[in-house]
Amino acid sequence: MENQSEVRTAFGAPKPLSPLIYRLLSPAQQFQKTEFAGGAVLLIATIIALVWSNSPWKSAYFHFWQSPLSLQLATFQLSKPLLLWVNDALMAVFFFVIGLEIKREILAGELANPRNAFLPVIAAFGGMIIPSGVYAATVQLMDGGQDALRGWGIPAATDIAFSLGALSLLGARVPASAKVFLTTFAIADDIGATLIIALFYTGAVKVGALLWAALALCIMFVGNRLGIRATTYYAILACGVWFAFLKSGVHPTIAGFLAAFAIPSFRRIEPMKFLDDARNVLDEFEKSIISREDRYQERSSQAQQSHFASVERSARIVQTPLQRLEAALHPWVAFVVLPVFALANAGVTFPATLDSILVLMSHPVTLGVLAGLVIGKPLGIYGATVLAAKTGWFQLPRQLDRTHLLGLSFLGGIGFTMSIFIASVGFGSGHGGGQGAGHFEAATFGRGQEYSHHAGSPVESSAAKLGILFGSIIVGGIGVGVLSRNSHRTARRDAQRATKSSD
Repeated sequence: MENQSEVRTAFGAPKPLSPLIYRLLSPAQQFQKTEFAGGAVLLIATIIALVWSNSPWKSAYFHFWQSPLSLQLATFQLSKPLLLWVNDALMAVFFFVIGLEIKREILAGELANPRNAFLPVIAAFGGMIIPSGVYAATVQLMDGGQDALRGWGIPAATDIAFSLGALSLLGARVPASAKVFLTTFAIADDIGATLIIALFYTGAVKVGALLWAALALCIMFVGNRLGIRATTYYAILACGVWFAFLKSGVHPTIAGFLAAFAIPSFRRIEPMKFLDDARNVLDEFEKSIISREDRYQERSSQAQQSHFASVERSARIVQTPLQRLEAALHPWVAFVVLPVFALANAGVTFPATLDSILVLMSHPVTLGVLAGLVIGKPLGIYGATVLAAKTGWFQLPRQLDRTHLLGLSFLGGIGFTMSIFIASVGFGSGHGGGQGAGHFEAATFGRGQEYSHHAGSPVESSAAKLGILFGSIIVGGIGVGVLSRNSHRTARRDAQRATKSSD
């Protein structure tokens, strides 16, 4: 058997790898391949942000993400705090990859059946209506007043990054259809949350900018129909769509999701044609080898290089642009985009004293957010999905039972960043929770010209953030626990069936 401390050259000859280097690299390489890795890195980044933002060096944390970063081309200049570049630009890449995954599943996956595709959308609708109602009822019951009611949209949002990160902790213990369902639901929910912001929390939407975005999207789809496969073509136009959304007042991450559906999903050659061409090239390559010793040469002949290039071209065109982009961007999203996003957004400063925390925990806004996320969100998602399935028009995806659905319904209650965003535009940039918290809100959500900010109370703003933090932790823990327990129960049941069949 081949030694693990060896790597192979282009001709197959083993090349020794330093044992020390192998010991250093191998764990990282193996870790990167696991499904758990992305979620683990995301959680580590979240913990670092929480610890840093509540440490003696918290000012450095908030000031760093508030640091301006400018993009200038000739007389054009785009300047934003670093945190907004993360939330608006990097997360657009994340939404782009999610869009690619959804399109692939719609074309030839779990969502190819329209009934399966519509079910998560129905779940998202229930996951917005019910928690908003629960929040409003709780605030009214606690006599929170009209100011507190402005936060009704907070529990309607799902944080797609953290919900998928929590699901990834379970790895292969949950069926692939669970990720597809949660992803589709979260996308639909985020679109709904964005519409809520645009319709109820936005001062003014610039229609002209949206028309420019629509034009750029149309050009992308036209290029798709004309057979254009160059990724540069779509990258330039996608940046134009993103910039138009940025200027429109609508959250620009939606641009990434919409642009993904314009990426070509067709092959230039069929797999069998590729197989035949590859075999012919390999036959010619074999003929070009004069002797056995030539296989281990460090240099190849010009003819052999031509064979290599031919195989590479065939391998490239047999893959769709959608497949290539998804494979290329997925590691960057899992190990760079999402951890940076978590590091930038998870820094929530807690009140300085226990009494202050207890006061905030009993605030109507805090209780409303907690009730909306912990009770309303799972109830809305699970209830809407079950009712839709009972009609007979829709059905749960394969390998997804109601226990899986219950766990996913709780994971859908993780609001965090998107909920904090809605809290900010609803209650204004309050300065509760210390100087750091004020800087954080100003840096993260200060979109003065694009979003309307109410004067709001600092107490309401801090109460909303505290409710979001604890509510997201609670539903995330319950969701992971339910799914993990169900996986163990399923494994035991399968083992018992296997034992009975063998007997």
